[in-house]
Amino acid sequence: MTSTRRPIYVLNGPNLNLLGVYGTTTLADIEEAVRARAAAGGWDVEFHQSNHEGVLVDRIQEARTEGAAIVINPAAFTHYSIAIHDALEAAELPVVEVHLSNVHRREAFRHTSYVSLQADVVIAGAGAFGYEMAVEHLLRTLEG
Repeated sequence: MTSTRRPIYVLNGPNLNLLGVYGTTTLADIEEAVRARAAAGGWDVEFHQSNHEGVLVDRIQEARTEGAAIVINPAAFTHYSIAIHDALEAAELPVVEVHLSNVHRREAFRHTSYVSLQADVVIAGAGAFGYEMAVEHLLRTLEG
């Protein structure tokens, strides 16, 4: 089923393409689950991963005019990317920030998030299921 609605953008930052190297869940597994959850609600997904900050900024800017909402796991960019922060602010879309691990139980430098300043919801520590939680939240938000 292909929707006529604008898609939900799911954006992933550096090194998330390596998921599955140290565990069993891959980024492709996450994408499949996210697409299934969104499709069950009648929504399409634009799913992207990049190790380059500017590429993610470009996708956020694209979502501004082509998307309905953004799920973002900015990975390391979380802690220092003012460019991603500014792009999310300009997008003026619902944003859910996702982290596989509980960043608050990790190194102190990971406790700061420039993305959280623009996120409506932050999900951390739920593993891959956090993405499905993010989509579920957005489905409820977008449906009003």
